[in-house]
Amino acid sequence: MRTVTIIETQRDARGRIKVTLDTGSAFYVSLSTAAEAGICNGQTLSLADLRRLKRTYEIHRSLNSALRYLGPRPRSEAEIKARLSRYGFDTATIQQAILALKQRGLVDDASFARFWRENRVTFKPRSRRLIELELKQKGVAPEIIAEATDGIDDEPEAYNAAQRKKRSLSGLDYPSFRKRLGSFLRRRGFDAEVTNHIINRVWQEDRNVPPN
Repeated sequence: MRTVTIIETQRDARGRIKVTLDTGSAFYVSLSTAAEAGICNGQTLSLADLRRLKRTYEIHRSLNSALRYLGPRPRSEAEIKARLSRYGFDTATIQQAILALKQRGLVDDASFARFWRENRVTFKPRSRRLIELELKQKGVAPEIIAEATDGIDDEPEAYNAAQRKKRSLSGLDYPSFRKRLGSFLRRRGFDAEVTNHIINRVWQEDRNVPPN
């Protein structure tokens, strides 16, 4: 069985261990992996050992990359896979990282979909159809989307969105008000019937006069 020998180990500024072999090649492992494997100068490794160490380090790197990506907010499984793929990790490594994240409870598309719905409803009200489209674009399965968006009523959501927007529309005449608020609500995914009703409702509530 062919073997290689470690001739030097050196910790770099990022906390990795650079392992140099008698073949002249070198590779990196994490500090924890090095400690667990007992990496040291003069150690002999089989090629299987070498492959295992490299694979462990790649999984460690991909997992850390995924954790950084998850820092600002939850992500769907498809988002994480796409991110890691762009960073050059192979399919097997990505699958191992996803498995580790699931075991930690950090990747769950059902939880992500609920988070996305609540975020939109609370901060950026929009139509059920648009929320469904956003979740679909993030790779969430149709059955999870259907469950997460169940019960969303476009009428109150459009009203909430209009209430946030109307402050920037004060002083406008009705045609300008209608045009500006209508465009805003349509961008939020609301259909013509809901949009027209909400425009007239907000106008009447604020000015106590019917539309011209």
